[in-house]
Amino acid sequence: MTLADPPATGTDRRFFGHPLGLMTLFTTELWERFSYYGMRAILLFYLTDTVQDGGLGLDQTTGLALVSIYGTAVYLLSVLGGWAADRLVGARRSTLYGGVVIAAGHVCLAIPGAGFSYVGIVLVAFGTGLLKPNVSAIVGELYTREDPRRQSAFSIFYMGINLGSLFAPLLVGLARAWGGYHAGFAVAAVGMTFALVFFVAGRRMLGGAGDAVPNPIEPGERPAVLRMLAVIAGGIAVVFAIAWLVSGGGITSVIDTLSYLAFLAPIVYFVVMYRSPKVTDAERPRVVAYIPLFVAAMLFFMIFEQAATTLAAYARDRTDLSVLGITVNPEFFQSINPAAIILLTPVFAWLWLRTGNRPPTAYKFAIGLALAAVSFLFLAGAAALAGDAKTPGWVLVAVYLIQTLGELCLSPVGLAATTLLAPRAFRSQAMALWFLAPAAGQAITAQLVQATEGASPTGYFGVIGLVTLGFAAALAAIGPWVTRHVRHADELEGVHTAGE
Repeated sequence: MTLADPPATGTDRRFFGHPLGLMTLFTTELWERFSYYGMRAILLFYLTDTVQDGGLGLDQTTGLALVSIYGTAVYLLSVLGGWAADRLVGARRSTLYGGVVIAAGHVCLAIPGAGFSYVGIVLVAFGTGLLKPNVSAIVGELYTREDPRRQSAFSIFYMGINLGSLFAPLLVGLARAWGGYHAGFAVAAVGMTFALVFFVAGRRMLGGAGDAVPNPIEPGERPAVLRMLAVIAGGIAVVFAIAWLVSGGGITSVIDTLSYLAFLAPIVYFVVMYRSPKVTDAERPRVVAYIPLFVAAMLFFMIFEQAATTLAAYARDRTDLSVLGITVNPEFFQSINPAAIILLTPVFAWLWLRTGNRPPTAYKFAIGLALAAVSFLFLAGAAALAGDAKTPGWVLVAVYLIQTLGELCLSPVGLAATTLLAPRAFRSQAMALWFLAPAAGQAITAQLVQATEGASPTGYFGVIGLVTLGFAAALAAIGPWVTRHVRHADELEGVHTAGE
């Protein structure tokens, strides 16, 4: 096999029947996710550990809020990254630039010093925002819409994501235990370096995928684009000023600013979509039907993304770190979800095929959200039974497994529902809308951990679990209403098409 310029990707079957470009993207994403989840696995511990032990000495509440809002920033910036690729530099260059910025961020985190650490966190967030939405877009460009290998390609690609996130907490956790936090961040930096090397070396294998700018800014558009960017910058400044006045300044103002933006963005998005003259009367019922699904996704990710915050803290402080007789690092538990995803995804794919993709989307969302709620209720019960003692390691294993079942019911279905229900004029922006759900969900966590400071694990996890279970029940109750709105839109479009 030669690595010379590849043939057209439609005839290139040198990587398990797929183009070699998929191997480039698979390996790039594996190592990028390794670096991201490795850094995230120890970030809370680093922020809240004492200065004497190599940490930054933040209090627990601020550390939890900061890690949550870091996740919010990544998803908000992913919207910007998608726009930059579509209108300025193309998906390949956006991925490359993002990778360089991420690598620089990890190197900063590997250098002792609070200043380097905060710069590193910001760089990783910005770089991930540039890279995250665009690697997947390049995978799609390797295939024509009619190519039957497309779905299989994404399955292989997402396996790379889960392999990276499976091994990252284990290896970075070992490095942290051996050489301290900066050794752990250095391992993440090496992972991102590998990602860049594979991406740059494999450019020719991509066959030009991701090079084009799909919707470049024309000279006549530049004044309008600059005005739009000025309005956005002004809006962010106003939100920051409000947050500063409310919180009194400091890092809390940054946390609150990003929280407010994460709450406002989806509201603005839905209003703009619903009122847009480009959206037809037949499409508006779909927009309305999508709103409760979006809220469910937001609440699901509010629980699910606490893997790196409250659950990481619980693993460190309240869990017996002996699993099957083996003592593990607290980072170990963050590898359970990707391991379960790898094992269970084929089972769920078979299940949906076997049931004819039933139940309807709204009920799958309700099941996924209910499972997330049950995971927190289960943990609350285990914490209550343990009292002042630590809970066994298998409790957190069970929590992550329950959440994984919920993820498989909601997350893969969610993106499909987003692209299906989004109006045609907004179809290309559907990914941005989906990213706003985990952004808002983690913003809720950032506010919750500050508002519930001092609450017991039983109270914290129990109340969140009960409230979320109530929302899941409500979504199940309005499931027929959601389905009717979607079918009504289909009927309207059918009448319109027939009239033409």
